[in-house]
Amino acid sequence: MGFGGYLLVMIIGALISGAAALWVRSSYAAWSKRPSSSGLTGAEVARMILERNGLGHVRVEPVPGTLTDHYDPRAKAVRLSEGNFRGSSIAAVSVAAHECGHALQDAGGYLPMRLRAGIFPVVMFSSQVWPMAFVLGVIGLGQFWIQLAVVLFLAVLAFHVVTLPVEIDASRRAYGILGRYGVISSGEAGGSRRVLTAAAFTYIAAALTAVLMFLYLLMASRE
Repeated sequence: MGFGGYLLVMIIGALISGAAALWVRSSYAAWSKRPSSSGLTGAEVARMILERNGLGHVRVEPVPGTLTDHYDPRAKAVRLSEGNFRGSSIAAVSVAAHECGHALQDAGGYLPMRLRAGIFPVVMFSSQVWPMAFVLGVIGLGQFWIQLAVVLFLAVLAFHVVTLPVEIDASRRAYGILGRYGVISSGEAGGSRRVLTAAAFTYIAAALTAVLMFLYLLMASRE
């Protein structure tokens, strides 16, 4: 199969990831122009969610960029991109609630999140080494190297697979919280759901790409 098959998988993966990224950006752009009825900013929504769930020690901080929002479990901080931190759009409050969903997972010991954190160091090592092992096998140093690449890539695949429930659950929590806390009205719920669904799809796309790469490596190891 060689590098031709590898390039084909990479192209397919890039197309899938590109489509997911386009969906996220288009959904975010559309609903970032629609203010939520509550008038609360993303930072205010995040602070409210954290306080109501006994997580007053978790910080809410702005970070530069667009869609750079994330939860840092080590620093216990919800970090929102500047537009979402200060904005009060449906997209801004939805993203803020999603990141708070991760804080709630962390506080509750959500198993998939703990698993993801546990395998992260292994993934960092594997993601750097498996391509080199694969190249050594392709240039003729033996199938052992391709088989080693398969084993190493398993950690990468596991990381993507275990990330799916983490992200989907955070979006589920966010959607429920926004409605219960009165941040969005029933008429705005559809927009919030679209933003959260599009965000979750990026992780589905990443997992699908990882599955395709694993299948390719597995077939290459049996040649």
